[in-house]
Amino acid sequence: MRCSAGQLIALLLALSCSNKATAYTYAIDGEDDYLIGQVQRVQAEYEDTLLDIARAHGLGFNEIKLVNSQVDTWLPGQGRKIVLPTRFVLPQAPRDGMVLNIPEMRLYYFPPAGIGGRKTVITYPLGIGREGWGTPYVKTRIAEKKQNPTWYPPESIRKEHAALGDPLPERVAPGPDNPLGAYAMRLGLPTYLIHGTNKPFGIGMRVSHGCIRLYPEDIARLYARVRVGTPVYIINQPFKLGIEGERIYLEAHPWLDEDAEDFQGNLTSVISTLLRLAGDRRYELNWELAKQIIHAPNGLPVEIGRFLPPGAAVAAAPALRSVTTVNEEASTSTSR
Repeated sequence: MRCSAGQLIALLLALSCSNKATAYTYAIDGEDDYLIGQVQRVQAEYEDTLLDIARAHGLGFNEIKLVNSQVDTWLPGQGRKIVLPTRFVLPQAPRDGMVLNIPEMRLYYFPPAGIGGRKTVITYPLGIGREGWGTPYVKTRIAEKKQNPTWYPPESIRKEHAALGDPLPERVAPGPDNPLGAYAMRLGLPTYLIHGTNKPFGIGMRVSHGCIRLYPEDIARLYARVRVGTPVYIINQPFKLGIEGERIYLEAHPWLDEDAEDFQGNLTSVISTLLRLAGDRRYELNWELAKQIIHAPNGLPVEIGRFLPPGAAVAAAPALRSVTTVNEEASTSTSR
């Protein structure tokens, strides 16, 4: 198979970053495999910022700040213990191509099965659109790939910048001033892209005009693997439910401000997902803990219940654990 010069450069960049790629590439055994990864802990070095630590471990700013809320963003401090929320409940979506969970600000890529039918999932943090510039929740596809893209700012964005005294040209050539970065993949939606960025500190924040941004090293890896035509599912799941063995886990993220009416204090999506996953199986669940988790989301999967063996009586709900206790438990996890 022959590669174009652009494909070869992308592949070499992806290989050069392979020492980091394994940090968030996970094997999955089948459709009943819902949880991946493990919560980890590292110690900050003197020169580290929380953003540096997040990027080095495949995390966005929002994820690492949620679970390290008491840590100073710019000066964590020499030896400060930092919890890495690198355990994930897989979203309820087809495991085919890309799944973009917007409120979680995270992308899950399910590549074609490898040798022997081995399935994997690769996950990256995202930067997403600001309020009023949201990304639509639809199924689409990768329609085009372009290396060193030229940016043609839409008229609406040029007007916004002009009003702020920062006029934009009609055309921004490839280079360090191009907000699309070195790689862009156009979706089957007018004007929407998955692309790199020249401002990587914005990953894990609401900073774009509706497009999806990745760290430069992450878009290089993804660009090298993804083909035109790959399906893309854009979803809105701040609450994710998953099963490991007989245990039921809930992972909650802050909902987008414009969706507060749908998700604030609302267990509807959790209940509907649980009913679908449970089927005919009986279970016991700590609903008070579930409410607490969605009231104070921190992005960590928390056990909220379990399935019962046939004929077993439903016991009292598990003892209520506070989110603080959950955070303390996570902070005792060690990096692998």
